[in-house]
Order: sequence, then C-alpha cells, then structure tokens
Amino acid sequence: MISRFFIERPRFAFVISIVITIAGLVALFALPVTQYPNITPGQVTITATYPGADAKTVQETVIQPIEAQVNGVKKMLYMSSTATDAGTGTITVTFDIGTDGDSNTVNTQNRVNWASAQLPEEVRRQSVIVKEKSPSMLLVIALYSPDGKFDSLFLNNYASIYLKDELARIPGVGEVQMLGELKYSMRIWLNPDRLASLNMTVDEVVDALNQQNVQVSAGALGDSPTGGDGVFRYALQTQGRLSEAKEFEEIVVRATSRGEQVKLRDIARVELGAENYASTGSYNGRPAALMAVYQLNDANGLEIAEACSRRLDELKANFPAGIDYAVPFDTTTFISASIEEVAVTLIEAVLLVILITYLFLQDWRSTLVPTLAIPVSLIGTFAVLLAIGYSINLITLFGLILAIGIVVDDAIVVIENVNRLMEEEGLDPKSAAIRSMEEVTGPVIATTAVLLAMFVPVCFLPGITGEMYRQFGITISVAVLISSINALTLSPALSSILLRRVDPSRRKFIGFRLFNRGFDWMTGCYTGMVHFIVKRALLMLTIFAVLIFGCWWLYSHIPTGFIPDEDQGKLFVNIQLPDAASLDRTQALVDRLIPEVLKVDGVVDVMGVPGYSILTGAQASNNAMLLVSLAPWKERNTPELSQTAIQRKLSAIFDREPGAAVSVFGLPSIQGIGTTGGFSFVVEDTSGTYPERLEAALDKLVAAAVKDPAIAYAYTTFRSTVPQVFLKIDREKALKLGVPISSINTALKGLTGYTYVNDFNKFGKVYKVEIQADAMYRGDVSDVRRIFVRNNEGRMVPLGTLVEVKRRLAPQYLNRFNMYSSATVNGANAPGFSSGQAMAAMERIAKETLPEGMKFEWSDMSYQEKVAAAPIRIGGFSVGMTAIIFSLALLFMYLFLVAQYESWMIPVAVLLSVPVALFGSLVFLWFGGVDNNIYTQVGFVLLFGLACKTAILIVEFAKHNHENGKNIFDAALYAARLRFRAVLMTAVSFILGVLPLVTATGAGASSRVSLGTAVFGGMLVAAIGGTLLVPMFYAVVQHLIDRFKAPRS
Repeated sequence: MISRFFIERPRFAFVISIVITIAGLVALFALPVTQYPNITPGQVTITATYPGADAKTVQETVIQPIEAQVNGVKKMLYMSSTATDAGTGTITVTFDIGTDGDSNTVNTQNRVNWASAQLPEEVRRQSVIVKEKSPSMLLVIALYSPDGKFDSLFLNNYASIYLKDELARIPGVGEVQMLGELKYSMRIWLNPDRLASLNMTVDEVVDALNQQNVQVSAGALGDSPTGGDGVFRYALQTQGRLSEAKEFEEIVVRATSRGEQVKLRDIARVELGAENYASTGSYNGRPAALMAVYQLNDANGLEIAEACSRRLDELKANFPAGIDYAVPFDTTTFISASIEEVAVTLIEAVLLVILITYLFLQDWRSTLVPTLAIPVSLIGTFAVLLAIGYSINLITLFGLILAIGIVVDDAIVVIENVNRLMEEEGLDPKSAAIRSMEEVTGPVIATTAVLLAMFVPVCFLPGITGEMYRQFGITISVAVLISSINALTLSPALSSILLRRVDPSRRKFIGFRLFNRGFDWMTGCYTGMVHFIVKRALLMLTIFAVLIFGCWWLYSHIPTGFIPDEDQGKLFVNIQLPDAASLDRTQALVDRLIPEVLKVDGVVDVMGVPGYSILTGAQASNNAMLLVSLAPWKERNTPELSQTAIQRKLSAIFDREPGAAVSVFGLPSIQGIGTTGGFSFVVEDTSGTYPERLEAALDKLVAAAVKDPAIAYAYTTFRSTVPQVFLKIDREKALKLGVPISSINTALKGLTGYTYVNDFNKFGKVYKVEIQADAMYRGDVSDVRRIFVRNNEGRMVPLGTLVEVKRRLAPQYLNRFNMYSSATVNGANAPGFSSGQAMAAMERIAKETLPEGMKFEWSDMSYQEKVAAAPIRIGGFSVGMTAIIFSLALLFMYLFLVAQYESWMIPVAVLLSVPVALFGSLVFLWFGGVDNNIYTQVGFVLLFGLACKTAILIVEFAKHNHENGKNIFDAALYAARLRFRAVLMTAVSFILGVLPLVTATGAGASSRVSLGTAVFGGMLVAAIGGTLLVPMFYAVVQHLIDRFKAPRS
C-alpha cells in the first residue's frame, strides 16, 4: 500500500506537496489573465476603395469578383460584405476557431490576387488591402483639448503622427484604428466657374499636378564609368514633391508663348485639410481624436491595457499645452472586476469549507489536514495550466471554485475515517492512519477515476462550447488528481503526525456536544428512513421513475441559452436619421443628445462618432455612433443603476427625438464575436439583388417579430429608398457635339466627387493630394448643370445640355452574406425569455413571412449558439450535442466503475444517483429563472461525477460488508449509517463552497449565478435524496446479482 510508505516517511509527502505548491506559485505569476480562453473565430478583412462609385457599382465591380474567388477558402465559416455609396467595399471572412491568423491571411490574399485582373484600374491603384482583423475592441483613447485650443483636424493628426504608431508597436496590439479620422490631405478646392471662363478642364489640373508634384530620380554627375579621370561624384536633385499649400498654389496649370500663365491659385483654393470629412469624433461633447485599440486573439488584454497606459503617460510629457487624453472605453475594467469578484468568491468558498469541516471534525488538528490539502491542490493546478498553455480566465477560475468542495472531500474521507477508528477502536494515530488507508484507498481511487472519466468526452468537442468545456474539465481534473495524490500521501502523513490519541474523559465544547446530539438524532432519523425505503424498494423505484420523467419534462421546458448577457459597464448607441440626411444634421443631433446622456445617473463618459454606423461598420451621413461608459460596478449597486435600467432610461430619452431611429444595446457576451449583444439574424435573397423586394420582406418580418412576446425588440438599418440623383447622359448628343464620355466622367469625378491625384510628404508621413469642387459649387442639383466640359474643337459645353437629371431611390449600402444579397435584423430576447427562445421565434416568424426565394442564416454570437445546439445525425436520428455529452460522460463513468468493481451490475447502483442530482439542479434553475446555457450544462456534467462520488462511498462499504457475510439489507443499512457523517460532511462542504456563486453580484454575476444555481441545487437534493436512495439502489442491484448467481456479472 503506497500510503504506508508515506505514513512511515511523512517528510517525503511534505516535500512532494511543497514542490507542487512552489511550482504553482511560480506559474501563478507567469500565467496571462484574460476574460475567456481564446475562443474568438479568426477574421480576415478585404478592403477596397472606388472613389465616386455608388453602392451598386462597388458591389458589382469590386465585391462580386473578389467574393467569387475567396469563397470556400480553407477553414472558412462564412463571408459577409458591405458596399457603400461612399465608394468603399469591405469583405469580412470568418474562420473556424483555433485557426492560424497568418495562414488565413495568406490563403485569402492568394485568392484576392486571382481576382485583381477583373477589378477597375482605379481600385487597383488605390490598392486592395487584405489583413487579419482584430475583432476585439479593447480600448478607445480620446485625445482632446480641455480649453478648446485645438480643433478635430489637429487632434486627429497629432494622434496619428505621434501616438498611433507608438501604440501599434505594443506586443499583442492587432490594430489601432482612428474613429472618425480626419487624416491630412492637400485639398484643392476647384472653382468650376473660373475653370469654364478660362476654357480649362479638370484633366488639365490633374496633368499639372502629376507633372509638377513628382519625385524624380535625377541621377548623378561623375558616376562610373568616367574613363579613368573622374575626381568627384555629385548626386543630382530636382524639385520633388511639394509639401506646403503655398507651393501647390504656385503650380502652373497653363502657360502660353505670350507669357500668359494660369496658376493653381487662380482656379482653386488650396489648404491642408482632411482626406475625408465623412465622420468625426467627440468626447463628452468636445472635439476629439478617438483611437480604438484592438487586441490579437491570443493576446493578454490586461497587459496590453497596462502597456498602453504606461506609454501614453510617457508620451504625455511631450503633448502641446492644451491637449490631454482619457481612456473612457476600457473593456479590461470588466475583466479585472470579474476576476476580482471570482477571486473573492474563491476565498469565501475556502473559508466556508474550512468552517464546515471544523464543525464536523471538532478538532483543530483534524481540520488542519483538509485545510492544507486545499491550497496544495488549487495552487498546484496553476503549474499544469501554464504547462499546457492555458490562462487565468473566468472558466478556469470557475473550475477552481467548484474544485474546492471536491478536493476537500478526499482529505475529509481520510481524516474522518481515521478519527472514527481512533474513537471506536482506540487506535493510535499512526495505526489508525494505516488502517484507514486500507479501507478508503479504493473509494478514493474510484471517485477520482469517475471524475476524470466524466470529463474525458468533453475534451474532444469542437467549437466554442468544446473549448470552454475543455478548459473547465481539465482545470477540475488536475485539481482532483492532485487532491487524490494528497489523499494518498499528505493526508495520512499529516494524520499520523498531527493527531493525538482520543481521550475518552475529555469533554468537548458545549456547542460541539449540542451539534453531536443533533447529528446523532439526524443519523437515527436517516437510518430509520433508509430502513423504510429499502423495505419498500418497489414503491421507491416507482417514485424514482416519476422523478426521471420530471427530469425530462423540466429539461425540455427550461429555456435554452448560450452565454449569459453581463453588465459590462458599456453601451453602444446607433443613431439613424431620415434617409439622405446630411452630416451637418447628424452632427447637430449628436451634439444635442450627448449632454442629455451625461445627465443620466450612472453615465460617466460619452463618445460620439457622427457619420458612422456601428451596426453596418460603414460610413453614412445620416448615421452616428455613441459609446457610453458607465460608472464602476461598486458605485452602481442598486437595481435602478444597473446596465439594463440605464439602457431603458437612454431609450426613453432617444424616443423623444422625432425622425431619428435610435437603438441602445450592450456589448456582446464574448468580445470579438459580433458587434452588439442580442441576436444577429441574416435574411438572404437568393433570387438576386433586388433591394426593394428585400426591404419589403424585412419590414414584414420585423413587424411580426416585435409583436412576439419572446422578442424584446427587433430592427434593421437597411433602406432601399434613400433619395439619390441620377444623371442620364445623352451619349448620342455628346458624341455629336464632340464631347468624349470619358471627359464627362472625369469632370463629375473631379468636381462633385473627389479625385486622388498623387501624394506629398509631411511630418514624416505620406498623404494624398485630392481635387474637388469647393462646397458652394456642389450643394444643389443646379450646380451639376453649371459644370462645363470641352469638346474636340476646344469649345466649352455645359453639362446641363448633355445630361438629364432625375431623382430616384436606391440603397445607401448593399450587403451580401455567403454571396447572396442580404440584410441583418438585430434584436434581443424579452425579459423572462432566453436567447434560444428568441431565436426559435425568429425562425418561426421567418418561415411564415419570408417570400419564396428568400432564406435566413445566423451570424456572430447567434451562429455560435446555433452550432452549439445543432443536432448530429446518427443513422436516421437527430441527437443533440448536449445529449451526446451527457451520454458519453455517463458511459465513461460506468466503464471505469466496471473496471474498479469487476462487475457489470454494481456500477448501476452508483449511476442511478445521477437523475436525483439532475432533478434538483433543474428544479432550482426552473424556479430561479435561469436558462439552460453553457455554464449550467458544465454544472450538469460535474454533478454527474459528484453524485456518483457520494454514492461510491456508500456502495463501496455496503459491498464490502455483504462480501464479509452480512445480508443485503443489513449491509446497505450499516453502510448508510457508517458513511452518513462523511457523506454529509463532503456534501455540505461542497454546497457551502458554491454558495457564494449563487448569491453573486457585481461584474460577471450572471455567469456565476448560472453555474452556482445548477450545482448548488443539484448537490443539495443529491445530499438529501441521494443518500436516502443509494442504499436502496444497492440493495436492488445486489439482490438481482445474487438471484442470478452471478457474483461477477
């Protein structure tokens, strides 16, 4: 017996435990800290720009050719794209979890290269950018001017020049993106009237810029070969790229032999402006540069946030007077608060377990044995987590919390049995320890094997669910394995050294005496009830069958979910004004709303980005985004200051704004999977691109969805009826007048649109030179008719004579999903309903309302939830993934027990305790209003093992007594009475250990409550009902074995 060796040599056991603890402590400070494991699907974005093109043109000439080649790239899950009337096209390819980002990017880039020949020349010139997307927005840093000394243009470019690159070099940062960026550009604002009066065209301006703002390699004087007489070598330099507005003003656009010349300043206004004025940023109502920091999937967010803070403090020393920065949007505050809350829960659980252990053992020396076992097991687990590449996250910490009640069990079983032998047989501590280990080594090994077997199947599950199960299971398994090693080495060694002989004359503390009397009475009642139940096994089995039916009914009726929504202290607001509203109107609304939002209790910061939609990820003049940061959780400890309550208050404020559709939503449960909380429902038109048909179907779908009680709200931002001006060119007339069609296109692109000509250098950066008509010449339809083009004879022809101006309705942007024209419906489940119920309602409504030729899919977090719940086809049957997990867990536990007991039947008596625990868990979830999500399902699997572990302690002793000659009834009754104290002590220890999860508040409380309610309820019922029914289960099974004369059945 291995334990005898350590009882004889206790210091050997101490050394093993000390080494395990030291290794764990070293690992504890080396492990990264994250909110969740790396469970974010990889994404690659393809971005292209076609200046002046509308959404349909971008989709047909840019997106469709690229999608045709990229579709089906290795490990792709789905692909979505957006084309806007600002001339931008973005394709996002989402890959499977765990794929390598670099490989995904290379594979996608190769496919984009295949499509490059089909793209317009202007698009290729602007370049098509393929890069790995960092979907997790970690921070948003606001650079602002407290005294209003600097405007948005200066702040944006100061941030871009001096801060952005510094932050981008921090390890783990995937991207630093400017929100509402106003990047420097040399803006040449043309005067069309002046051009027409001088008989000049846009082409002449472009040619002059290309000829006079160019970097030339002029060579050198005295370069070899020189014939052998060279003395010096001089590099030649010429006037290269210009850098100042005044230098551009002096560019000669036209010169004649008579000495006449037209300079750029004569026909245009030149300034150092912004490349794009489509959006801008603000912080609490002040102009600001907003920098969003995205982290890589496998990076440590807390370390990145700390590194960014340190670097910004260093850079702040060089800020000009009148500039400051703030970090109003920081997702790591939720991670830190959640980890802190879980750590507090961990400490509370340890203290409660120690307290209940002391209450039962009633001796500080005995209590010290399991007390020392807890930190060795928990701390030692960190060493293994580091070795296998895991992090300290919510999942692994939840595993450790639940492991507390488990790891103390083995030590309690040992010390309780040692104390019993010392009291009943008068043995000395060393002899009692040896004798005790002879009795409990089998159960300790069996219970450990069962718990390890329970998590074997879940370690091979794919996707987000599989990774979360895996990290949870491995954490608990490692802790339990170390606990078992302690139970066989440290606990008996400590028992032989710390314990003292029992003094029969020593009177215990009166509180303990009263407790023992009560416990003896409880044991008597328990024994009597077991006697009653075993004698009426048939009746009890009938009741047990009803209980199993209750498990099925409850499980099928409890709402399903995925990952609970949490109060993350952040809110997104998407604002949509009427179609075709200008950016000026949008900016005015944002300026009016921000002070109102700041007045709401619990709101501390508001950032605004007019001209940008968080839902579509596209720039649009009638859209705006607000990022609202709430006060810390400790300052919002009342229901009226919860995120949900504040969300309702903000919605009430926004509802008062006529003509504006405003949506308020929280962050997604897992950062990086989607943009918003709630569901993402994608409607696809498989018949082609017909925006009007798609909008009509969406309107009908949304109208039906908002009436469903399971759906709190549903909306879509898609509009097919945005007013636009269509210019119908009379090509025949143009050709008769000698006007090339290309000249008309160039004039429109260079005046009403904007043309990127070339580049210039300034502040160590490269910026664009762009031409466009000045604002006063492109504000109305009549301005188009005032544009002139030159014909082949050199005469100027007004554009109004060549085009017919029409007004029509068209979409502002076009989406595609998996190569079908699409639009997304966002929404959320109503209070009292789960996300699974809301998704089921949306699917039902879609099947009833969508016309032929349209279908639907899920994306973002909803896609992951759907995949996790998707059944697997086995033969002609569909089996849910959860059912497979549960079945495999039970099967592996059964097989391990068969190997342990050398019997096919005895393990059945142990496994029959599982439905009792499951029933208790489901009842508590039902009355607690908690949905069946990933955390509760993890709790179910854990309960299977815990219920079996409790049953093993009784069945093992009953089987041993029966083999030694007792009849079945007496063996079952004796084992129940003998192990009642140990079983109850381990059960109560676990129940109190998870109690802090059930009563959790603050950051991350929803997840803790889900997990805690499931295991607390299950273990409570198992501790009461299971201990009563297990002796009866054993008696029935053993009776069948004896009846069929199969001791080794």
